[in-house]
Amino acid sequence: MALLEITDLSVTFDTDDGPVHAVSNLSLSVEKGETLGIVGESGSGKSQTAFALLGLLARNGRASGSVRFDGQEILGATTKEMNRLRADRMAIVFQDPMTSLNPYMRISDQMAEVLTLHRGMGKREAVSEAVRMLDAVRIPSARDRIRLYPHEFSGGMRQRVMIAMALLCQPDLLVADEPTTALDVTVQAQIMDLLDDLQKEFGMATILITHDLGVVAGFCERVVVLYGGRVMEEGPTDPLFARPTHPYTRGLLAAVPRVDDADAKMRAIPGAPPDMADPPPGCPFRPRCDFAGDDCLRMPPLEPFDRNRARACRRPVAEVAP
Repeated sequence: MALLEITDLSVTFDTDDGPVHAVSNLSLSVEKGETLGIVGESGSGKSQTAFALLGLLARNGRASGSVRFDGQEILGATTKEMNRLRADRMAIVFQDPMTSLNPYMRISDQMAEVLTLHRGMGKREAVSEAVRMLDAVRIPSARDRIRLYPHEFSGGMRQRVMIAMALLCQPDLLVADEPTTALDVTVQAQIMDLLDDLQKEFGMATILITHDLGVVAGFCERVVVLYGGRVMEEGPTDPLFARPTHPYTRGLLAAVPRVDDADAKMRAIPGAPPDMADPPPGCPFRPRCDFAGDDCLRMPPLEPFDRNRARACRRPVAEVAP
């Protein structure tokens, strides 16, 4: 049994201009100890999928479908039930640690609060455990630095603090939402190496949400490609990157700069992502797709092919070959 099973998840936001369909009929699963990458352009539904499964949608958002965690249905669970689940078994690392940390509280107080509220520890014991976790995420002189305020840390160190806070209760599932967005490439590599080491140490499953296909290639075992709130293609990382079969996946990979070919041109996908308040009929990628036909006016189902792979596209592989 998978640790996380999402079936036909849809997320809609009620706005003054009408409903916005951020996610539509999305299904995916995550095994225990697995690392799943979710990729796609901004607005593809990556973060809203994570917020829906963690019960963190905005007040005007509503979710339908099914989200089962370790066999238990959690979509529609009460706030109290979700707080308990997020404390003990699920955690998230947000993409901007400066807005996630309280600038008026010392790091020691913010980290200790997690353990006093959810594990019933005393303040001294909680701070001691927080220091141990800061050591685990490789913050130098953790015992001295834990009493600093967030602004006294660099961006990379603040991200490490966020990871340490997420791991305090040793969750079974960690959701990392663009954890390296605001960091330079050297620090990005350090953070991803750290997450990889910590995942192996704690044996947790990880969902990595990112725009960075290079990070996914080096860190994730399996990839789900989202566009317009729908799954376009999914499968094991290596074969999907080596032989993408959906035109959108191919477009994403073609847009990645090549360092091994000085003459290679970076190709952009023409057009713009769909307006989810008024999505196009059928496949959401149809208006930008070079291979679209009249049959794409009906949304293609996500169908399996090859080994452990699936795609939602009516074009045979031979027709989209480069």
